[in-house]
Amino acid sequence: MALRRGATLELLALLPAALGGVLLWGGEPAEIVFTLQRIGFHLDNAETAVRHAPATMAGGVALLDYNRDGRLDIFFTNGADLRTLKKDSPRFWNRLFRNDGNGRFTDVTQQAGLMGTGYDTGVAVGDYDNDGWPDIFVAGVHRNTLYHNNRDGTFTDVSGPAGISQPDPQYGPRWAVGAAWVDVNHDGLLDLFVVNYLQWDFASEPVCATGGVADYCHPKFYRGLPNQLFLNRGQGRFEDVSEAWGIRSHIGKGMSVAVADYDGDGWPDLFVPCDKVFNLLFHNTGKNRFDETAFESGVAAAEDGKLISGMGADFRDIDNDGLPDIAFAALNGETFPLFHNAGGGQFEDITTRSGIRSLTLPIAGFSVGMLDFDNDGWKDIFVTGGQVEALEHQGSPVDQFNAVLRNPGSSGHWTLLREDAGLTAAPPARHRGAAFGDLNNDGRIDAVVTALDADAEIWWNRSAPEHHWLEVSLEGTKSNRDGIGARIKLVSRSGTQYNHATTAVGYASSSAGPVHFGLGADDRVDSLEIHWPSGTVQTLTDVKADRVLPVREPD
Repeated sequence: MALRRGATLELLALLPAALGGVLLWGGEPAEIVFTLQRIGFHLDNAETAVRHAPATMAGGVALLDYNRDGRLDIFFTNGADLRTLKKDSPRFWNRLFRNDGNGRFTDVTQQAGLMGTGYDTGVAVGDYDNDGWPDIFVAGVHRNTLYHNNRDGTFTDVSGPAGISQPDPQYGPRWAVGAAWVDVNHDGLLDLFVVNYLQWDFASEPVCATGGVADYCHPKFYRGLPNQLFLNRGQGRFEDVSEAWGIRSHIGKGMSVAVADYDGDGWPDLFVPCDKVFNLLFHNTGKNRFDETAFESGVAAAEDGKLISGMGADFRDIDNDGLPDIAFAALNGETFPLFHNAGGGQFEDITTRSGIRSLTLPIAGFSVGMLDFDNDGWKDIFVTGGQVEALEHQGSPVDQFNAVLRNPGSSGHWTLLREDAGLTAAPPARHRGAAFGDLNNDGRIDAVVTALDADAEIWWNRSAPEHHWLEVSLEGTKSNRDGIGARIKLVSRSGTQYNHATTAVGYASSSAGPVHFGLGADDRVDSLEIHWPSGTVQTLTDVKADRVLPVREPD
């Protein structure tokens, strides 16, 4: 299928070295098309002429089925008075919108008890107590909050008894931008990894001005922070094991965390892109410790060795070779790196030779999601566009469009889509967070995107419906209830695909399951092999497509 008139630049075909062993999926790629719906949430980041750093970093969003009615609901984080870090007005409330179906959403924030109290940046969703109901962790400036789902449409703040919000004896109040729920020790309980950004204080904010007009300062004007790992001890209690597990000794300026078992040893690993300092890759040894291996693995910096503004990341298999790859956003002039997993714990930066370098040099972005938006069997990359600064510099506009990098598979050209994907239906903005999931259960992945001082955007996926799909809804028994960390291998007539269960996707945001596969022309799956975190391997055969498949871990 030829691209429509007005398509933007094309990427070069991925080189064979980056695609070794990939099976070919037949047929031409379908178009990726989105339509816009606004929702009544306005992100109030409390921006002023004095540029306080948190004001440009707001915007986390989550998809979750909080009431278990089979429809994904939307939770937005919001700002606060930056001087007091308090939500002194309803305009700063976090918001929960119940999905009523047919594109209708109802604000249920107050009855759910999720208004929030402080300046909130990020969100992570996971069922930490295995009761079958999703709980919400909110990352914020000098305060994090854990909300327990009461299974009646309400939530309770359990931060105190959970032990996740104490100030650091060395660094004082922390500023967290995001988090990931992940079972790091395979005990069946979800643990919490928190990404901390900068040491920040309202009273000592540096001033960075051009021509007498202030803008947001470079990260070099702030000190970094170590990230945190909270081990789930059950009964609603968590223990900070950051030092004992090898996390605390690595100071970064983390902007997100992406989770995958990159070396296939059965243990989840953590990639943290950082802002103008070296990235971090925490390899899970399986022995109650992480080793930081970014330099050894080749992901500490971009291909030219320059430090960039690493933003939101995703960690998935982009070429169907069974090894999860890394993509993340950055600012204009820096490119959006793509690290190809070469096996043996090594990555190679293929940003230039894939063509992504030339495509992304002129643009700035915050969040990414590696998902198959046209259901052709290959994961594409959605990017939220927007500059970090409030003023235009070096010819890069502050407000930008969202975009999709379409994956052509093992042949052809990648394409950067904006207008052709319908993403210019909304004016350019300073977009931030993005959450991905199937909001209307039609088998196509939708996106919810935030933007500073703007109403949120729902991008309904209206891509050509002729391609088949399968969504795998996991229920752990020995593993955590959400099945987070489960790795899935799918084989159908056209080839083999891999994916895994995680809610940690992109900048400050949380996406929702089930685990999604596009199948192209295939209306059946020959085999589905699920590697549960517990070590159990479960195989299903001759699975009919175009449905949500519930799979319960064998007892």
